[in-house]
Amino acid sequence: MNITCISDTHNLHERLVLPKNGDVIIHAGDFTEAGTKREAKAFFKWFSKLPFDYKICIAGNHDFYLENLSKEELNEIIPKDVHYLNDESISINGCNFFGSPYIPSTYNWAFTKTHIEIEEHWKKIPQNTDVLITHTPPKGILDQSNQQNEIGCSFLRKEVELKKPKIHIFGHLHENYGSVKLNETLFINATSFINDLKITNNPIRVNLSD
Repeated sequence: MNITCISDTHNLHERLVLPKNGDVIIHAGDFTEAGTKREAKAFFKWFSKLPFDYKICIAGNHDFYLENLSKEELNEIIPKDVHYLNDESISINGCNFFGSPYIPSTYNWAFTKTHIEIEEHWKKIPQNTDVLITHTPPKGILDQSNQQNEIGCSFLRKEVELKKPKIHIFGHLHENYGSVKLNETLFINATSFINDLKITNNPIRVNLSD
């Protein structure tokens, strides 16, 4: 199974150069900039048309419009062939994907939790998760800002080390695009957008073996 990873496109998704086809494409959040309904609908319309067998996405801290929608309201704007995960799992050909949009923050962003709340929150990650999708990075892994600060979540890293997914895909921190393998997990910071309003990073494609 091949997986194409993107994140943090901030309304610039149509500038991406994607593979012509594939098994799974994953967007790890921040597909909008101002977080409006119009932006979200435009993204989902584009995402739904991509030539991939499965399309999975989570929200990010910019995606305000989705934060308080009911299941019924989400179904009205999200196409049926798009799997939007909000602390949910999906199994594809025996591979278990779990996605969560939350970040540790006390600022006025979407999908935030305090550090106390988020420690308990990450315990929801199922033990049998093969591919973990979060918006925030784990602490100390592809999470260093230009100011040399590590902005990832320490509680998430602890849980990843316990659950040992094969792949952990995230974004949020624009400066640390790339991938690294530590122990049993391949970590991917899939951010596509850099702060000068240009898409500068290619989608990251990986193969998930059984």
